[in-house]
Amino acid sequence: MKTSFPALRAARVALISGIAATALTGCMGGGGPAPQLPSANFVQSQEGPGEEYIIGPLDELQIFVWRNPELGGKVQVRPDGRITTPLITDMPAVGKTPTMLQQDLKLQLSQYITDPIVSVIVTSFNSTFSQQVRVVGATEKPASIPFRANMTVLDAMIAVGGLGEYAAGNKARLVRHDKGTGKQQEYALRLNDLIKRGDIKANVKLQPGDVIIIPESMF
Repeated sequence: MKTSFPALRAARVALISGIAATALTGCMGGGGPAPQLPSANFVQSQEGPGEEYIIGPLDELQIFVWRNPELGGKVQVRPDGRITTPLITDMPAVGKTPTMLQQDLKLQLSQYITDPIVSVIVTSFNSTFSQQVRVVGATEKPASIPFRANMTVLDAMIAVGGLGEYAAGNKARLVRHDKGTGKQQEYALRLNDLIKRGDIKANVKLQPGDVIIIPESMF
């Protein structure tokens, strides 16, 4: 007995929808319409820094020690979260901002030189999930994208190549971890209106750790 292509596709969509619903039930806490986030400008009228970057495993750092260049150089954060530089062995780096790390390096180097001036620059970002935006579901190329200051949903969708052919863009959801409560919150997104109709109001700002889930349409 042959099964038609529409029937197969409908079954596949139903399976994907069921998996997504199961995955989200535990953290969303019930039914009802999801709240919407305030709109974001396509271009910020006044650019400002975002939350300072948190160093993760395998990030590459450039360390400068003023007047003592031999004490710095390029280093990569090891998988165990530590770095080694001349005079300093196994310094924890993961979970710190560059400013925090440079203060720790300064404290250690002060045992060897007077009033060291240290700078730390992240030159290659291999950020942890908490510093990424993940886009999954009906998109051209699902991906984890390093978060950057003033990043919006439009930026994320451009990075993943837009919506898939059968995407239900206006049923998309954004899952965000609330640091204050320790819980996850779900927000409604209108990706069809944003990408296909150019509705500026459908563009919203993102935060590190956001997950965008795009379901497929039943038809």
